[in-house]
Amino acid sequence: MLAWLLNAFAQGCMIALIALGYTMVYGVLRLINFAHSEVLMMSGYAAFLVNDRLLGGFVGSGTRGVVISTLVAIVAAVALGVTIEAVAYRPLRARARGATARIAPLVTAIGVSMLLQSVAQLAFTATPQRFDPRLAPPAWFVIVAAGVVMGALYALVNLTWMGKAMRAVAVNAEAARLMGIKPARVIVFTFAVGSALAAIGAVLYATTQASIEPTMGSAIGTLAFVAAVVGGIGSVPGAMLGGVLIGFLGELVKSTAFSGMKDAIVFVLLVIVLLVRPAGLLGSARAEKV
Repeated sequence: MLAWLLNAFAQGCMIALIALGYTMVYGVLRLINFAHSEVLMMSGYAAFLVNDRLLGGFVGSGTRGVVISTLVAIVAAVALGVTIEAVAYRPLRARARGATARIAPLVTAIGVSMLLQSVAQLAFTATPQRFDPRLAPPAWFVIVAAGVVMGALYALVNLTWMGKAMRAVAVNAEAARLMGIKPARVIVFTFAVGSALAAIGAVLYATTQASIEPTMGSAIGTLAFVAAVVGGIGSVPGAMLGGVLIGFLGELVKSTAFSGMKDAIVFVLLVIVLLVRPAGLLGSARAEKV
């Protein structure tokens, strides 16, 4: 029983790490960044290739190899996330007006996601790449690592100047600009942090239970998005709570005769939560300007 609880909690923590990337970008920009799941996938490939081609695998290179590969994955994810923001989203924010300001970035995000999947298939082929099973960290390590990262993020958002700037831009970007905050820099920083979280989640997820393939982002990214919405998209604690709930629900369903319906049951939970609390468990309704 204890092993099951640890495994379910570890699964939830990994989903929460990825969900935080969705919720941070939405909290600041009111944009659902569907390309976030592909940043996760690409950073997973970066970690795998560094270990497999340069370091001889996690086992051969030891703990140092794990650290180096994770750092490379973070750098790659941050670079990709910031590039996507600069190339795909920033021009739309400057030009789009009215209803287009909401629809155009959403369509662009879906397009970028599909583009990155296609690029990954061409570059890495559709053949799944697997980490050595001996590299899988124990569940307690995943929980501790994810807890440290989420604690650091919570401190960043609530205790630092940049965190205050992020919250100010989320509430009113124009007022924040008048107070001396540069929203463009805050947005870039938000994408960078969210992408780094995706990279950490990708390494933990791929080494514990999954292979890396071009569609990897869609599978885990969908669960993370649902977790962000269930918890209250835009709320950092909500994303954490949603990830843990989805992790426990998924592991619970897998242990029953309905294991093949895991994803469907997760979406049923989403519908129920939205019917009861449209803003999510820890989200808050916000008046929209029209």
